[in-house]
Amino acid sequence: MRAVVQTVGRASVTVDGEVVGAIENGLMVLLGVTHTDTGQTAETMARKVHELRILDDEVSAADTGAPILVVSQFTLYGDARKGRRPSWLAAAPAEVAEPLVTAVVDALRQRGATVETGRFRTHMLVESVNVGPRTLVLDL
Repeated sequence: MRAVVQTVGRASVTVDGEVVGAIENGLMVLLGVTHTDTGQTAETMARKVHELRILDDEVSAADTGAPILVVSQFTLYGDARKGRRPSWLAAAPAEVAEPLVTAVVDALRQRGATVETGRFRTHMLVESVNVGPRTLVLDL
């Protein structure tokens, strides 16, 4: 599992003209799933994201209650080492990835996090205003 975590002043996801998820002053997480990921990987990712000390004064969303926007992003596993057209072979298929993305979201909520999401298998317009900017890649 791979996540790009960014501190944001605001972030939102729009699908077919409707805002389906939006936060202010929190974390935006672009989340990719690979073939070897499991429910345990999802639980570990949720803990890492929630406790990541990336916000102002080196505090976490767990410390401050900052909201989290999770957006599925299979392209995090794109591989363009052999040319200009990326291969997506390392990305888990949607049937595998969707339940694991949901597992991360559920695990975050069980930890007490306020979580918004994008919508799986749709064309999403993702907007964010980065703060800092602070961006970190988590690879599990």
